[in-house]
Amino acid sequence: MKHYKTIAAALWGIALCFPNTIWAQDIDEDVDDATPAAESHFDVPESSVIDEVIWVVGDEAIYKSDVEAVRLQSEMEGVKWNGDPDCAIPEQLAVQKLFLHQAALDSIEISESDVISGVDEQINRWIQIAGSQEKLEEYRKQTVAEMRLSLHDEFKNNELVREMKQKLVKNVSVTPADVRRYFKDVPEDSIPFVPTEVEVQIITQQPRIAPEEINRIKDELRNYTERVNKQETTFATLARLYSEDTGTARQGGEFGYVGRGELDPAFAAVAFNLTDPKKISKIVESEFGFHIIQLIDRRGDRIKVRHILRKPQISRENMEESMARIDSIGEDLRNGLFTFEEAAFQLSDDKDTRNNRGIMSSVDSETGSLSSKIRMRDLPSEVARTVDTMKVGDISHAFTMINSRGKVVCAIVKLTNRIEAHKATIAEDYQVLREVVLNKRREEVIHNWVVDKIKHTYVQMDNRYKNCNFEYQGWIK
Repeated sequence: MKHYKTIAAALWGIALCFPNTIWAQDIDEDVDDATPAAESHFDVPESSVIDEVIWVVGDEAIYKSDVEAVRLQSEMEGVKWNGDPDCAIPEQLAVQKLFLHQAALDSIEISESDVISGVDEQINRWIQIAGSQEKLEEYRKQTVAEMRLSLHDEFKNNELVREMKQKLVKNVSVTPADVRRYFKDVPEDSIPFVPTEVEVQIITQQPRIAPEEINRIKDELRNYTERVNKQETTFATLARLYSEDTGTARQGGEFGYVGRGELDPAFAAVAFNLTDPKKISKIVESEFGFHIIQLIDRRGDRIKVRHILRKPQISRENMEESMARIDSIGEDLRNGLFTFEEAAFQLSDDKDTRNNRGIMSSVDSETGSLSSKIRMRDLPSEVARTVDTMKVGDISHAFTMINSRGKVVCAIVKLTNRIEAHKATIAEDYQVLREVVLNKRREEVIHNWVVDKIKHTYVQMDNRYKNCNFEYQGWIK
């Protein structure tokens, strides 16, 4: 895509002379056929257009192909546009040009490692949406390598825009008086609705795995290593066939570039010591199961590896034994033999909650802070189903669930608080209302900045867009 845009830019002078359209000509066609006179008398068939400059913002051109690329991505991700996409998408691209220009003036930079990691995450999300790498490549008519190349600048630009916006609003703040004043005369249907929230404590225990099962898994992994070393097959092929890491199996077990802190410590200790891409690591046990790892590339303090994950299976007898054990703990708690907090600290296998008295928490999407108040929809599905019929103070019977590391565990929970769905109030939901007002102020600052920037920027657009109902005023001059 980058080399194509270079060609298109070289034809910009022609576009200025022959209102915006670049034509496809047969190589041996007479050049005289493409004169301005011919263009002015005849409509150019859509099929003969290679690409088209539709907007110019400052000294930056926006092409028809840019709009089509955004539209394709939006359709794939289910993004809905406010208003006509034919107008909204070019305007969004034009606004992006304004932010990128300012980001360059302010010397805002994005590291290459962050760009590579972000692109890989995006492609992995697309693969999950499409169902497989092959289906994704068929849908986008690009290989994954081509997608990485074409997404590089797009991702970097999006991050620059995000950083620029954060810089513009970093000093925006609101006071409690601002919040009260804003909501004093707001219509009832404009007050935020807070869904049901609960506070939950949890104890989990992992069923014991028989030594014979662990040996079986290790033998499988040794067999994979032997087959690759004998060149009977490739590591990537075996990962697609046998790896139980659903997030990477479709990509042949491949991670994007990751730092040490992003990996399980045991996994990272082995992965970061690999130096030869032709060699396969020893078997590694992590919190997720057992792995073998192959190095692909290293860039500074980040590595790209592929792996095969295998998870030992739990026998019915061991599962029943674990369920009986944790049910017994629940019965002792209901009889008051010890507190839930004591049991969580002494008996729970859940590293995320054990040292926090068993209290589950989630990251608040607005503030980024941890909160013990969790919306029902944000709970693990097994916990939500159990809590839904409980009363405050109840301790559940044992149930099984998949923990954050993909392992089957046995669990009991205690419902410590429930806040039913309600309209937000200053007294109970100040933070919710504060975020509404704060976001409104930030939006106003951004909007006003864009409008002012448009006033001082050269803008030219194709006539077809001059009847659009734009979000920002001032484009048409």
